[in-house]
Order: sequence, then C-alpha cells, then structure tokens
Amino acid sequence: MIRGWYIGSSGMNAQQNRLDTIANNLANVDTAGFKRDVSVSKSFPELLLRRTEADGVYKHPFGSADAAPIIGKLGLGVETNENFTEFEQGSFRGTNTSTDMALAGEGFFAVETPAGERYTRNGNFILGKEGILLTKDGYPLLGENGEIRVPDDKFIVNEDGIITTKDNEVIDRIKIVRFENERYLKKMGNSLWNSNNISGEAYIAEGMERPKMLQGYMETSNVNVVNEMVKMIEVNRAYEASQKTIQSEDSMMSTLWNKVALSR
Repeated sequence: MIRGWYIGSSGMNAQQNRLDTIANNLANVDTAGFKRDVSVSKSFPELLLRRTEADGVYKHPFGSADAAPIIGKLGLGVETNENFTEFEQGSFRGTNTSTDMALAGEGFFAVETPAGERYTRNGNFILGKEGILLTKDGYPLLGENGEIRVPDDKFIVNEDGIITTKDNEVIDRIKIVRFENERYLKKMGNSLWNSNNISGEAYIAEGMERPKMLQGYMETSNVNVVNEMVKMIEVNRAYEASQKTIQSEDSMMSTLWNKVALSR
C-alpha cells in the first residue's frame, strides 16, 4: 500500500509539471514569436507479478517451464521525461512599422547580449538613440557585418534580409541562422534561445534554408488558447484521480492499522 502512495504522488508531480508548462504557454499567448512548450511524461518500468506459492520449474516432454503463474503487471508511476519546444510557424500580424520584422519559415534572428550571441523569433525591434536596431530589452540585432545602424526609420528590408536606405544604399544583411537540431535549443527567457552540443552551433542560413523576411509584420505566438484550456482541464482531472488514489491508499492503511494490527 505504501507503494501506492509513491505511484499516486509521481502522477501528481507529472501533472503539476504539465500544468506549469500550459500556464506558461497561456501567459505568453500575446508574446511575438513565442513558441509553445510541451511536457512529455514516461512511465517507470512495469513489474511482472507471479504467485509465490507455486514458484519453481517443472519438466515436460518439450523442455522446462516456469511453474509460477503470472498474476499480471504492476505499474510504478510516471515521471516527466522532457519539456520541448514546438517551432510551428505562427500567424502574421501587420503593424506597418518599419522596425517590425517576421520570418516566414524556419530560422532565427541573431542578437548580441552581455552573455554572448543569442537567437530569437521575436521581430518586434526598436530604433535606438544611436540608430542601432534593438530588441525591446535593448540587445542589438546583428547583421552579417555586426550591429545594424540605420540613419532613420525609412529603411527598407527585402525578402532576403538586405537593408537599404531610402536612397537605395545597402547598409547590411540581417543575420539569419539555422541549427542542426533546432528542437534541442535551450530557452533563456525574454524570447531568447541558446545553442548547445545537441542542437549544434548556429550557421548562417542560405538558399532554400533561408526564410523570407517580412517587413512591417510580426509573427504571433503559435499557442492555441482553446487547445491549451482543454489540456488544462485534462491535467486537472488526472491530478484529481492521482489524489484520490492516495486518499484511498491512506484509508486502507488506516484500516490495516486500526482493525487488523490492533486486533492481535
């Protein structure tokens, strides 16, 4: 019966992790370029139960066989296996602002932070005092030649990311990067990702791998509010079921001690 407490508690912990992930998705439903997270759980190995009274091996004409009859399998609970990000394309919202940009396809903007180069899908940029394109947190957007400086907000960005002034003078080309395994990028907060050994290092996207640039648009989050609310209801029901399992186990343990143990 004590095992039942641990099984029920493992289910509650797994559902709590799912609920935290869903809550974070809903909190960022209006964050430009946000990609929703998914919490994946896995079951512990199952035990094969046999009857102990008939244990042993018996002989028959075709060899030997186990004499312990199989009762069934016993699950040992679940645990959170991983949280991964789904990089599905979000929809586009027109802003008519020259500093807003969106990527139509897979890829990331590169920005410079105090901790090094980081990557984002949030194209809601602003024009700094020195004419540098910045994120809302003040991190410079990187071009292939470094920080991007523009004379004013009348610049033009074509589909390939080349920035030109109103007089058709080329300023730079926006640095768009890809990764070997984008699924394993690590979220750093503030719509930023960082590479690791599993995702591979960033490389500049070229040719068919390079997404189209849309100026005057922002990519919305790929969070579907209805789906997330349905999942939240499912999580609450599963959490309650695990909770009732623990309560039932506790009631049986109380009966064991009060009626069986004390009667001897």
